[in-house]
Amino acid sequence: MNNIITVLLLYIQIQSKIIIYLMSALFSKGSIRKYYDEPVKKPYRKLEVDIMPTIKTLEKLDYKQLISDHLKETGKLITPIARRKASTVPDTMTCPRCGAPHEYLYDNTGGKGQYLCKVCKCTFNKKNRFLKNLIFLCPHCGRTLELKKERKDFNVHKCTNPKCPYYLDRLNSMSDEDKQRYKSSPHDFKLHYIYREFDIGFEPLVRKPSQSPKVDISRLYVSSHTLGLILTYHVNFGLSTRMTAALMREVHGVSISHQSVSNYADAVAANIKPFIDNYKYDLSGSICGDETYIKVLGKWHYVFFIFDAVKKIILSYPVSANRDVKAAIYALDEALSKFDKLPEDLTLIFDGNPIYVLAQHYFAQYGIHFDIKQVIGLTNDDPISEEYRPLKQIIERLNRTFKGNYKPTNGFNNYAGSVSFLTLFVAYFNFLRPHSSLEGKVPVVLEELKDCPNMPARWVTLIKMSQEYIKAQQSA
Repeated sequence: MNNIITVLLLYIQIQSKIIIYLMSALFSKGSIRKYYDEPVKKPYRKLEVDIMPTIKTLEKLDYKQLISDHLKETGKLITPIARRKASTVPDTMTCPRCGAPHEYLYDNTGGKGQYLCKVCKCTFNKKNRFLKNLIFLCPHCGRTLELKKERKDFNVHKCTNPKCPYYLDRLNSMSDEDKQRYKSSPHDFKLHYIYREFDIGFEPLVRKPSQSPKVDISRLYVSSHTLGLILTYHVNFGLSTRMTAALMREVHGVSISHQSVSNYADAVAANIKPFIDNYKYDLSGSICGDETYIKVLGKWHYVFFIFDAVKKIILSYPVSANRDVKAAIYALDEALSKFDKLPEDLTLIFDGNPIYVLAQHYFAQYGIHFDIKQVIGLTNDDPISEEYRPLKQIIERLNRTFKGNYKPTNGFNNYAGSVSFLTLFVAYFNFLRPHSSLEGKVPVVLEELKDCPNMPARWVTLIKMSQEYIKAQQSA
């Protein structure tokens, strides 16, 4: 009985400290500053995205065989290029179509980056050389799309067939007033089929290594139980590092600075990140995603959450300064890598942001196919929005849960800090946090955690499992 009373008094003390902290934060002068300031919610760019083109794979050729065949047919040998001046073609450059070495490659644009193969007549540049085995056909008329514009991360292909049904339907649907305006300002209208071929420079996407932590988790002067307590207060309850340090000092009698709390959190995040990112999750085929805000270096950034709506598992959580196609591709690649084999009925639910449709087109170039359903606006004005609205609301609920944990941080001074915080949040959400829709169970049940008496012990066990995983990977 005395033990029960002691535990209850302890919880009362903790709650009292939390209330005092919240009251001081609410009524202090510092609360007037941009502590809970809201980001400027910029609407995403309204961009019309056409359906996928028909993608055909060109047959790979062998330059040696082409040279031999040409000799038999014409009696002439295709010789290396006799250059009049020093070559600007890199020695390591080869033709992506036939494999011809640099001796057979012309600098086709005077040093501007385009090359022409003397053997197979293929033109290419450094950005698109790995995509030259693909050709894009208009899905409406079957005509090969023409390359019209080259941008930083994508090329614009256009169907120029004047008899294309897509073009004729759009032309005929124009009013007389629009037709007159079209004659003077044709760029104000989109009549032709357009496909954006993204080439962002990575396949697969590169994971940047996180910054090394300031402390070695195996050499901490605090006990493992104390470390578990710190993580429980800081991550589970979403308390700031200062509040966590105050609770450890005034409730548990452990003198520790807020900077030490931050250092411990970074060290734990570095240890558990390989484990949670490479864990073999049991996933469903209903995946939803959305972006929410996070402040890094005093500026608002975006967290791209990709989430299993059925199993309640966070699959991807990259931070990006931009809400663009590149960031969407990164997030999707990280999520799709969690599947051993993509389900045939894989469906991804997003809002109306066109970046995800463009990302879908990017993956299709590499034979990775999935369906995307877009829930538009706040009202169910179309059948898709009505059917998939509940799944979109699930990801919105995840965003609110994250924001509740994030607000006390007031942002991060570097990217590494934001990655550490998100790593700990995802570890807590996936492995430690009971979920009401799962009958009070955690999304990912680990047998090793079932016998742990409390949350600090679960954190300690999860850290040990992560360290064992790293050792196993290093020895393999």
